[in-house]
Order: sequence, then C-alpha cells, then structure tokens
Amino acid sequence: MNRRSFLKSVSVFGLGSLTGLASSPAPARRFKIGHTGITWGYKPENAPAAIQDVAAAGYHGFESFGHVLEYWETRGGLGQFLEPARLPLISAYCPTVLADPAKRPAELQKLVRWGKLIKQCGGRVAVIGPENVKRTEYDFAAVRPHIVAALNDYGRALSDVGILGALHPHTGSSVQTRDEVYAVYEATDPRYAKMAPDLGELLHGGADPLEVIRDFRPVIVHAHLKDWIGGQFNDGYCPAGQGKVDLAGCTAALERGGDDLMLMGELNPDPKNPKPPAQLIGESRRYFESLGYTFLSP
Repeated sequence: MNRRSFLKSVSVFGLGSLTGLASSPAPARRFKIGHTGITWGYKPENAPAAIQDVAAAGYHGFESFGHVLEYWETRGGLGQFLEPARLPLISAYCPTVLADPAKRPAELQKLVRWGKLIKQCGGRVAVIGPENVKRTEYDFAAVRPHIVAALNDYGRALSDVGILGALHPHTGSSVQTRDEVYAVYEATDPRYAKMAPDLGELLHGGADPLEVIRDFRPVIVHAHLKDWIGGQFNDGYCPAGQGKVDLAGCTAALERGGDDLMLMGELNPDPKNPKPPAQLIGESRRYFESLGYTFLSP
C-alpha cells in the first residue's frame, strides 16, 4: 500500500483541492495549540522552567524530548512538573538514525523505550528527528531505501506500543529538501510512517509548507508551527507571525483534515536573544489568537 493508493482511500477527509487556502477565509478553529520545550534548551534540567512558562502562557500541551523523559524517569518522572501545571504531555522529539541500516536495531530499541515513556506520560506522538548529515557530501538516492525501511520499521514498532511515529523533516538532516520529503513519502507505508512537518524547517529547506500539507495531509498527525525570517537570533527562526511562513494558510489547510491533532508552537533556543523564552512564546500566542485560536489563560 503506497501513498498514492492511500490518498485515494481517504477521500472521506473531503480535502478536495486546497489550492488558494492562503487567501480563503480562516475556518473555525477546531484544534488547540501547545508548545515545545526546545526554546529553553536541550538539557533535561531545562524542562521544569519550560513547563512552567508554557503553562503560564496558556498553551494546551507540551512537547519534550525522548532523552529528557528518560532522564527524569529515574528521578520521579516528568509528571511531577506537568501535573501541578495541569499541562498534558502530547509528544516528544526523538532524534533518530535513518540512513544507516547497521544502526537500525539499536535505534528501534531506543524508540520503543522512548515511546513507552511518552505513553506513560499520557502522550501520543514520537516526533522522529532524522540524523544530521554533511549535506555537501550527502547522497540521498543511495540511502533512500534505508530511510524508507527504517521509517516503516520504526512506525510499526511504535504503533505496537500505542504511539504514532511521525517524521519531522529538518534542515541539515538526512531528509531536508522538498524532493527528499516527496521521495520518502511516495514509498513509505502510510499506515505506519506518519508525518510531523515543521513549517519553518520546510521553508528554510526550500520546500513550500502549504504544498507539503496539501499533498500529505492524510498522514500528518502532528505539526510544528515554527516561523522563519533568517534573522540573527534563534537560528534565523522567530516568534509566529513575524517571519516568512504562511502560517494562516498552513493552519487553515491543517484544519481541513478530518482527524484530531494538536499543533505545536516552536522556536529554537538562543541564549544571546535579549528576550526570554516566556516573552517569545507570548508573542507567538498573540499571533495565534489573531488566527482565532484560544488559550487557557487571559
């Protein structure tokens, strides 16, 4: 069962042609918006402050990292911070090797371990982050079969523990460009290989995020609403609505799907940015509110 036959089988979504969504009226907002913990940094010790700030800003959910869940599991669990904040865990970002088949058995075991921790904390999505590669020396065509096989295997194994495995195409990684995204998803099994697009990463990598959503909406189970402007802070990313990503059009396209998912605000960390993370995610919140999304705090 390939992507083409899968898309034919999901006409129940009623997606039709989504061309022109960017200029059409915004639909009623069914989904909620959470936020990832990356803005505070990658260290497990950053998680408590991230959870506190995300909850205080009224976001509806939280995304952590697989290694952070593992760290806190031996120290009382991440729930000791999530539960008092009344902030549910939705997902965890899980860096993963895709292109090297020799590493696949160990990576699969790691993902299953992290998947069980995600489920234990009440989450539902393992965001699969492809490994970084030297893009100037990278031969995607040579490793494409390995990437496809890995995503099918990882997604199937995560499904067995009740978690969705969703690839997050990323700049500088083994799946970056528009052609790479399409080549992978033309060959993977849509029952198991889901997608978690990052809109800013897609645009930065040369793809049109709206086009990707339009073409792959049936397998999208999660999304990062990250904006990109190419500025001096946060690796060129910026609070939502301040960059070049058509977030209004992309969220409208995501809302047209028939399934349920939580959208995730995201902004890369940068200790040199004079604005603290709490202020940055507040700026994103105000933009999301302008699109019709609601939050938990005034």
